[in-house]
Amino acid sequence: MKLYRLLTEDDTPAFCHKVSLALSKGWDLHGTPTMAFDAARGVMRCGQAVVKDVPHDYHPEMKLGEQ
Repeated sequence: MKLYRLLTEDDTPAFCHKVSLALSKGWDLHGTPTMAFDAARGVMRCGQAVVKDVPHDYHPEMKLGEQ
């Protein structure tokens, strides 16, 4: 089964670290990163989708970041 996550963060090194951590845990990039301006907070936000194949079935209680 394939799991999907959308990682988001302000445009700081924390975003790159979040994506790097997911990659180190076996997640793969899915598509291109995205950026958008959060006018309410006055900051740029980044997003990157990641996917991972797992041997077990999906259930809504899963903590995706722990897979």
